[in-house]
Amino acid sequence: MRTNVEHFVYDVKVAPMSGPLHDRARAMRKAPTPAERRLWQRLRNRQLAGLKFRRQVPLGPYIADFACKGPAVIIECDGGQHAENSYDANRDAWFAEEGYRVFRFWNGEILDNLEGVLETILRTLGRP
Repeated sequence: MRTNVEHFVYDVKVAPMSGPLHDRARAMRKAPTPAERRLWQRLRNRQLAGLKFRRQVPLGPYIADFACKGPAVIIECDGGQHAENSYDANRDAWFAEEGYRVFRFWNGEILDNLEGVLETILRTLGRP
């Protein structure tokens, strides 16, 4: 039995880790598309220029496919349902207002030219 337990309180805003949005993000992490799976293999564990990416991240009212807090970057993998989609335009505008730079790549582009996708991200961010 533990009697001497210290509790630490940090002054950090943390979003609640429950609710429908977080449940949906968790389900999406468990069932990625082939393009998301392939891209994640190259983004995880700081493989891309030391940047820390997370996948299927709830941000405000939306879920980003991949997000990095520093620099503020979001990468989206898009299938055909995203062509000329007003929802995506509103979502991108919200992300931009929050200070994020949004990259959108077609699933086929990720699957067929992953190195080119990664080079585009690095070049645009001014990273080696």
